[in-house]
Amino acid sequence: MVTIVYGLDGASGSRPGIVLPRADATTAPPVTGVLDVESREWLRCLRADGDVREEAVARLHAFLLRTARFEVARRRATLPHLRGNELDDIAHEAADDALMSVLARLDDFRGLSRFTTWVYKFVIFEAAVKLRRRAWQGREVPLEPEAWTQFSDPGLEPAEEMEQSELLSVLQQSISEILTPHQRRVLVALALNGVPVDVLAERLHTTRGALYKTLHDARRKLRAHLTETGLAPSAWATELA
Repeated sequence: MVTIVYGLDGASGSRPGIVLPRADATTAPPVTGVLDVESREWLRCLRADGDVREEAVARLHAFLLRTARFEVARRRATLPHLRGNELDDIAHEAADDALMSVLARLDDFRGLSRFTTWVYKFVIFEAAVKLRRRAWQGREVPLEPEAWTQFSDPGLEPAEEMEQSELLSVLQQSISEILTPHQRRVLVALALNGVPVDVLAERLHTTRGALYKTLHDARRKLRAHLTETGLAPSAWATELA
């Protein structure tokens, strides 16, 4: 696709040099909902050429940046070590990436909600991902079990405790022997150690979708193995199996 380099003005708070896809001149697919006037105008301007499109892109970026700043501020308590300029950088990055995603997916908008509501989801997602990544920046991603004991249920009767211990032992052995090394790393990191999926995807140089598929396959293997052994995962073990 042909691209143009577009620098937004200072009013939007953006930095220059964003590379935008050129508006597609082909006929857009029909929407499935009834578009409100504002949504229709957004689409018309963003699919136009020249100054009309550039002005619409600037307004869209300004909206995304305001939303990103609000979301970053709302989550600020989770990252107390970050300063104001760092948080603003995260908001800018989220707005920039959301802008690119929206412009690349205009044809996916079907009018089932207002255009601004649809756009809102993109920037909230980008802000959340970037904040999680910043929270894990410089931290080691644990790919081996750190706390099997967190699945233990205290206060059980002796017979129940024995059953729990047996199931936990089978789970540990299954994870070690039944799963592939990659499945084991993904399952333990996501389900046991609480590593955010986007952080793990970045560290393993893969995608969220690929990790979810690996996690699904690993859990399916574990469930099948537990069924074969005559055991069924109890409530405390469902995160793994």
